[in-house]
Amino acid sequence: MKRFIKSVCISTVICMIISIIPFNARCKNISDEVFRLHILANSDSKSDQALKLKIRDRVLKYTSQMYQNADNKRAAEKLTDINLQSIANIAKDEIVKNGYNYSVKAEIKHMYFDTRYYDKVTMPSGFYNALRITIGKGEGHNWWCVMYPSMCVGSSADYNSLKENTNSDEYNLLTEDKYEFKFKTVEYFEKICSFFS
Repeated sequence: MKRFIKSVCISTVICMIISIIPFNARCKNISDEVFRLHILANSDSKSDQALKLKIRDRVLKYTSQMYQNADNKRAAEKLTDINLQSIANIAKDEIVKNGYNYSVKAEIKHMYFDTRYYDKVTMPSGFYNALRITIGKGEGHNWWCVMYPSMCVGSSADYNSLKENTNSDEYNLLTEDKYEFKFKTVEYFEKICSFFS
């Protein structure tokens, strides 16, 4: 009986792994099409968190104009890379305007994100390229969104941008509730894989 239970458990694990690998590949395709924004506040004080959001608004206003001619993630990344100093200057200007003297760093990083739920959209866990802005010590709660295609504010136009810049399979994957369990499984799978790599 113990041998039978052991066999069933092993078979179940193998079946789960086999079924999650194709789903994980679909999630990887999403990370190849999406460019994210990640802002770290100086601290968790109310004033530092408020400052983080003001910087977010200024940066998003600037980049939304910048991305008007970007027709894919690579173009958006290239424009961001060319304008990194301008983005840092905008953030610094907002810091000074609010009476602080924090340093600011803007960089493009390849970084890991857990599964994130954004209104009607679920972004799968995995490694994504992101514009990362660190304010001062960068010890406060972060703020993130999808910069390209634009989903940083919750309007229907943003979902249209997502739909226009992903294929129908990817769009369904991001917007349908039925994948929630699989997203969590992929997240654990990704963490196990990154532990061994």
